[in-house]
Amino acid sequence: MVTGAAALALAAGAVTYTGSATGAYADVQTVTDAKTASDGKQYWVQNHLVTKDLARAESGTPKKWLLVWAGDENIADTLVKDVKNLPGTLGGGLNKIKNALPGPDFLAVIDATQGSPTYGKVVNTATVGPLVENEPHHMQYVWHKGDTIYAGALFAAATYAFDVSALPQLKLKGVSLPTNTLGGSVPDAYWVLKDGTAYGTYMGGPVVPGPHAYADGSTQVGNGFAGSPGEVVHFGQNAQVLSESPAATPQGDNQKLCDNLPQLGKPTCANPHGIQAREDLNTLVTSDYAEPRNIILDPVKQPSPYLRRPTVRTWDIADRNHPKLKSVSYLQDGPRADPADPLHAESRAVMETTVTNLPGHKGAFAQTMQGGAVFYTPDITAAEPHWIEVFDDGAANKAIYANNDSNGASSNGGWIQTSPDDKYLYRAIVGRQKGTLSADDPGTTGGVYVLDIQKLVNAGDRIEDIQGRVDTKAKAQQGGGGDLPVVVGAAPINPGTPGAGPHWGAYDNLVLGDDGFYHETTAPQHLAVSNYFVARSGLDGDHKVNLLNLGPDGKVSVDQNFRDEFTGQVGINFNRKSWPHGAFGNAKPHSELFVAADADVR
Repeated sequence: MVTGAAALALAAGAVTYTGSATGAYADVQTVTDAKTASDGKQYWVQNHLVTKDLARAESGTPKKWLLVWAGDENIADTLVKDVKNLPGTLGGGLNKIKNALPGPDFLAVIDATQGSPTYGKVVNTATVGPLVENEPHHMQYVWHKGDTIYAGALFAAATYAFDVSALPQLKLKGVSLPTNTLGGSVPDAYWVLKDGTAYGTYMGGPVVPGPHAYADGSTQVGNGFAGSPGEVVHFGQNAQVLSESPAATPQGDNQKLCDNLPQLGKPTCANPHGIQAREDLNTLVTSDYAEPRNIILDPVKQPSPYLRRPTVRTWDIADRNHPKLKSVSYLQDGPRADPADPLHAESRAVMETTVTNLPGHKGAFAQTMQGGAVFYTPDITAAEPHWIEVFDDGAANKAIYANNDSNGASSNGGWIQTSPDDKYLYRAIVGRQKGTLSADDPGTTGGVYVLDIQKLVNAGDRIEDIQGRVDTKAKAQQGGGGDLPVVVGAAPINPGTPGAGPHWGAYDNLVLGDDGFYHETTAPQHLAVSNYFVARSGLDGDHKVNLLNLGPDGKVSVDQNFRDEFTGQVGINFNRKSWPHGAFGNAKPHSELFVAADADVR
């Protein structure tokens, strides 16, 4: 029987789904919360609470939860190369086709309380509808008490706003649809402001090709959904769109370094992906990754390496609802760069950026996915910030796994984050897939590494004040010396398996105090990482989520107690037959956050 919000959606003519919990999840309580969106239809989050595990969890100790934003694995995740022999063949690609049955995307609520009898258990899957299989991507980077959770659906160009104040149960506060953000598409990441609103990056171009007029009076010509140029969206706490700000410059960007497909009259690299802000400095930083349709339409491979971006943008946010683009910086190639292989030059594919946190610091970091390097600017408030390479992923490869080589090219790094006290930089890399750089390339094992950045962030506000440079291949492999970062901790994920490490992560900013409440800490003791990127890109992963223990000295190790409730193996496996919401099969965990119920946080 279809009930609650699902019934309302069905009456409105929307797509819906049904499923029944079985086996280990037979005792499930379903609670639905729905809201009417701008199209007049009902959208919902439906909680599937595992009552036996929640009863076991009632120990008197308040719970810490790991929220994982995950998508249903489906036939659209099957690469063309895996099914290219389908005509006239039954034994070729058919056995590689993903689950064809449609299923819901969801937030998994996992017990992350150390010592809990249900540690590592999935106690709720909060499914969203009526949109299904829309590639859940990122949320914000860290959660603070009272924050709305903002979560993006990559393919649907939708942003959800969740109320998590009464975890493990969630409510839906609202949803933004593509018709609400006509100036951009393909939402990526979010940064929550102190007033509870959030900035979100929309990596793709305006929904309709051609000229698009923004509220600030500017007009940009785009090449359509998932193309270019993207924008920054300011969201209210119910996912209502407060403003849209174009990321493109009026004159366009460097034609040689910024391809578009189809081509634009004014070439642009404006495809913002990562986003972080320093409100005290009235500055927002975004990093441009790629023209996203070249990932969404993969495995039709991008014809040009210059569809991957080398740019970082800063914005003036003195007027919070009207961010103004301030600068566009081009990261420089380093000593590994090969003119014959621009895709793997250090500057390529600036996926993420992360700001420093303390009042005395004004710097920020940026990292490249294909380039495999970390860059830094000491002053994001400068009219034209100057960025230099400060670390090559190759210098961490052997610390992660002794059999790795020291070549950082195509390390496939994703998550990067400064610690709240500005002592450390956390980094997750998938690793290089076998055969990437040459036919006999063995690839590299991915994992997590931690850099000590204290000398660097305290070196001053000018590039000239920083001692050390990554300016030779030897320094790329061993570190640049001087004030530049050094590896203090590293751990492999899936050791010995090339290109199977984590794409994303989050630090645990909550510690239990003597008063029985959680408090925010500036020295996180745990990290969580997920081993999934975007299946259609060919960078799929094993769909596991791991926890890592983090020492005060930056040492890091995989938590051997965080185990899958079915397999008993280390890490929570999202490849399973059944979930609390039904037997929908494998799921793809993209991003995660440590969260507690508001009443449990002081």
